[in-house]
Amino acid sequence: MVPDTQTPQSRIEQVLRFIHSHLDQPLTVASLATLGGWSRWQFQRVFAAHTGSSVAHYIRELRLSKAAEQLLCTGDRQLDIALACGFESDISFSRSFRQYFGCSPGQYRKRGVRCHLRAPIPVEPLPAPPLHQNPYRTRIRVESRPAFDVVGMSCHIHGIYSPTPDFAQRIPDLWQRLGASHSLPKDVARMGVMDVSGDAGDHCFPYWACIEASAWQQLPDLPRLTVPAQEYAVVPFQGPLTDLEKTLSWFLSDWLPASGYQGCYGFDLEIYPARPDPELADEITVEYWVPIRPAEGKTLPMHQMVK
Repeated sequence: MVPDTQTPQSRIEQVLRFIHSHLDQPLTVASLATLGGWSRWQFQRVFAAHTGSSVAHYIRELRLSKAAEQLLCTGDRQLDIALACGFESDISFSRSFRQYFGCSPGQYRKRGVRCHLRAPIPVEPLPAPPLHQNPYRTRIRVESRPAFDVVGMSCHIHGIYSPTPDFAQRIPDLWQRLGASHSLPKDVARMGVMDVSGDAGDHCFPYWACIEASAWQQLPDLPRLTVPAQEYAVVPFQGPLTDLEKTLSWFLSDWLPASGYQGCYGFDLEIYPARPDPELADEITVEYWVPIRPAEGKTLPMHQMVK
């Protein structure tokens, strides 16, 4: 049992550290609860409060993400990968893999595209992002999107690193103009697309307030943009708008350099829910998609951070 002088957060970090380094071994709620110094009931409540996930779901996501990365990056046999990632048999691995990814391990390997990969929750030396909610709820995942078209309105903005940032005013104005001139379809996610595919030395670039063209049944007479196929790191966020910049700074300065990926020129995406929760009127909910590629000469995150 750990000393009572440790805080709940430090005890959860100790448990997370153990999980990340023992994914190939049996991990039970009872043994992890003992490691943290809680009863099983206490541990499951505390773990969910700190991570936003159940113990079993968190471990399952990491094991499957690690296995998916190995399917893409190695020529190891499927059975060897399954055993190395903590599955008892190829059958149980294949069943869990299909439930999570929607395809068999062999199909995932043949497709050769990263999607639905969950990174471990950062524990030392990575600091947690400064959110008003529990910081551990920011869990980065890696996704790939094929090319797609959007329709909407655009304008040039100066971003947060510009000497004269104006995005906080110009972006809401752009969305207001789009909504005033066109009836936006219901139950369709809104999307902000930032064209940073070139080196904007003055931090000025096009911003699109838009919707995927495939989701708009009767396409209006609006400009169209094609977003090319790209691999992304997805940063989920919920909270006051003022904290979004802090979270993205944490992602760029702390998470990304240690991840085994590197940023690249492309199209950043902001994806907003179709129907925001009315109880969260003072907050925003968004997923920020950042273009990435594997860093040269580095192992990928599921090898680097999990093994």
